[in-house]
Amino acid sequence: MAVIGAGVMGCSTALHLARAGMKVLLLDRGPICREASGVNAGTLTMQMTRAALIPYALRAYEMWLRMGDWCDGGHVLGTACPGLSVAFTEQEAAMLEERARIRRQAGAPIEIVSGVRAREIEPGLSEKALIAGHCPMDGFASAYLTGRAFRPALLNAGVDLREDCAVRGIDAGFTLDTAQGRLDAARVVLSGGVWLEEMAGWLGVTLPIKTLINQLVVTERMAPVMRTVLGVASGLLSLKQYANGTVLIGGGWQGIGDRTRGGIAVKPESFLGNVRLAAHAVPALREARVVRAWLGLESETADALPAIGPIPGVPDAWIIGCVHSGYTSGPYMGRILAQAILGEAPELPLFPIDRLLAQEKAA
Repeated sequence: MAVIGAGVMGCSTALHLARAGMKVLLLDRGPICREASGVNAGTLTMQMTRAALIPYALRAYEMWLRMGDWCDGGHVLGTACPGLSVAFTEQEAAMLEERARIRRQAGAPIEIVSGVRAREIEPGLSEKALIAGHCPMDGFASAYLTGRAFRPALLNAGVDLREDCAVRGIDAGFTLDTAQGRLDAARVVLSGGVWLEEMAGWLGVTLPIKTLINQLVVTERMAPVMRTVLGVASGLLSLKQYANGTVLIGGGWQGIGDRTRGGIAVKPESFLGNVRLAAHAVPALREARVVRAWLGLESETADALPAIGPIPGVPDAWIIGCVHSGYTSGPYMGRILAQAILGEAPELPLFPIDRLLAQEKAA
């Protein structure tokens, strides 16, 4: 089995397949988990996860917090803490209540609390908050450590890990054209994030993938100013403070770049909008000094639901990616894809791409 793309989902798929006895080759054009899986905000959240993915996110949340137990001691400094999604306007409050109701039905323990109660949970929160969605099962991790956490487990399981080994194409019979020569595989898994569109094309499949150029900001180390994972009803803020005092500000504000060239540059108006919203939510951040900003590429299908399952018309070829809040759910998604590949019934249903290919033909 060749798994092409060593992000969270590729690593998890490869690890679970190898532990089941399959001979696994895991390839990436760079170091493992250094694209989207290593530069995202590291948020482990139910409130930002789509309702359809809540059951998956709940299981993955436990995997992140107990990563050392199933990943040979590897860890990402997984931290459990409450999560707040805040409304500052009546319109946002209505949006928040509806969103919490739908996610609660999907199994997320989210309750609506008053602004006063929200400030008891998060003393750093602005007094302008009207209400908040409160989820006791949120948290965060250090995404930068993801590859370091997976590496020993992959090697101990016998995975043939090839980093800095770009795959340029796949010929009939799954002969891979790579930077290290031609390699043969009996089966393949495509796990390339925003590059899945090009990778599916190697197998003659047209699968449009949207590319988001997310922008993130980190501050210098500060005295404690918050103790939750904080967002706003619009979804345009992801805020948390790490144990070393730095505050990570995200929320999907877009930078400049594309799939071919990667993240090119920070967009000034996005930077200002993001940090102003953060300071509006937590006033103490007005005194913070920014250390740096960077970009990470996020993939999305036409219906914004994941692409996980067999590739139609290509026996023994599989695909995984495009999971909203993909870092939160990533390790669990890899586990259930491995179950399907091994001929087992996945614990939860996959997301086959047949629906997306049918849409493309209709168009």
